[in-house]
Amino acid sequence: MKQPSSYRDHARATLYLGLPLIGSHVAQFAITLTDALMLGWYSVDALAAEVLGGTLFFVIFIMGSGFAFAVMPMVASAQAAGEEVQVRRVTRMGAWASMLFGLAVLPMFIWSEPLFLAIGQEAAVSAQAGQYLGIAGYAILPALLVMVLKSYLAALERTQVVLWMTLAAVGLNVAVNWLLIFGNWGFPELGIRGAAIASLSVNIASGIALALYAALATPEHTLFQRVWRPDWEAFGRVFRLGWPIGMTNLAEVGLFAAATAMMGWLGTLPLAAHGIALQVASVVFMVHLGLSNAATVRAGQAFGRGDGPGLRAGALVALAISGAVSLVAVVLFLAVPEFLVGLFLSPAEPDRAGVIALGVGLLAAAALFQVVDAAQVMALGLLRGVQDTSVPLAIAVFSYWGIGVPASYVLGFMLGLGGVGVWLGLALGLACAGVLLLVRFWRWSARNVAARAG
Repeated sequence: MKQPSSYRDHARATLYLGLPLIGSHVAQFAITLTDALMLGWYSVDALAAEVLGGTLFFVIFIMGSGFAFAVMPMVASAQAAGEEVQVRRVTRMGAWASMLFGLAVLPMFIWSEPLFLAIGQEAAVSAQAGQYLGIAGYAILPALLVMVLKSYLAALERTQVVLWMTLAAVGLNVAVNWLLIFGNWGFPELGIRGAAIASLSVNIASGIALALYAALATPEHTLFQRVWRPDWEAFGRVFRLGWPIGMTNLAEVGLFAAATAMMGWLGTLPLAAHGIALQVASVVFMVHLGLSNAATVRAGQAFGRGDGPGLRAGALVALAISGAVSLVAVVLFLAVPEFLVGLFLSPAEPDRAGVIALGVGLLAAAALFQVVDAAQVMALGLLRGVQDTSVPLAIAVFSYWGIGVPASYVLGFMLGLGGVGVWLGLALGLACAGVLLLVRFWRWSARNVAARAG
């Protein structure tokens, strides 16, 4: 396969790989998005509880996904070298590490209500969030398996099937939500518990479908042959690359989880508005994440060839595409915020006007961090492609928790800016991460790729 030689070639290659990944990430997030949309139309209290419970689930899930993210560059490298056995070994052990992590954190979901009460959340909201996670928490196991299989297939550039299966999962989630949240067609009206059942069902179905496809479409890798046998050498390699990725993910999503807890201190309506604004901003983030995954694969290929100019040219193109997406998001967040927030609320909701007013201010703050949020996630993807994960972890912890969380508290509470202040603190943390991670990538690539080529 001819390697890209111009910026146009790099853009074409990035979009060819990235667009299906973007679609699959947006579709995957749409499962959570439809939960929030449909529960918002059910009641604001249910929406606030889903925001709380869903945030905890996502924080733990994205941390555990570090092992799946490690599978992607390792499989791409092994496949390029013709090492089919290594493809099977690292994918299996990525699944092993993910499942062990899922079993370790499952009790936290089952008994989550006391945790929410301990961090100062309202009793009624904590009770509903606990009910939600008492069911949806079991989805951590199939959800992590899905992430491993998606990374495996993406590394083999089989991204189309991932997209279509994820879109099918969205449709299934909407259907089960409609039946069980609202009690349509004679089904029981379960509210937030109905959304939890839907999420669990969809993740199980997705895991089975992807496993069947992987087994039938790539028989040369025999992924599930003697899957119960440990391979500790491969497990160790996956673990060493994956745990810094997982902790970096935790540092970032933990920043938003801390913001969610702070918004809960402000009350149910600010928490609901925060959840809606976060859902809207996260849709855009999924686009950046898909581009970041494409950048990971392409950076890994360039690194393996010792192609410093190609690595840097591809990085510039990926960053430019992500930046263009950010500018479109800024325009939307500032031009039609009432429309975007209003989508999540029933016209008959008594608190609709109050939640929309709060949400508009939060989306204005979100517009400020679009570009820097794109920069930090793209830089992380590029660094993972060249298997540099330890220093980015240190940068992430410093930026998100040394800068972002304290700034959110100071601006939101000590200076009295409320929810907008909390979100401005998020912007500061993301900006710090974006700048430092980009500097790290350019310096690292100039030094290490040149040395490797030499």
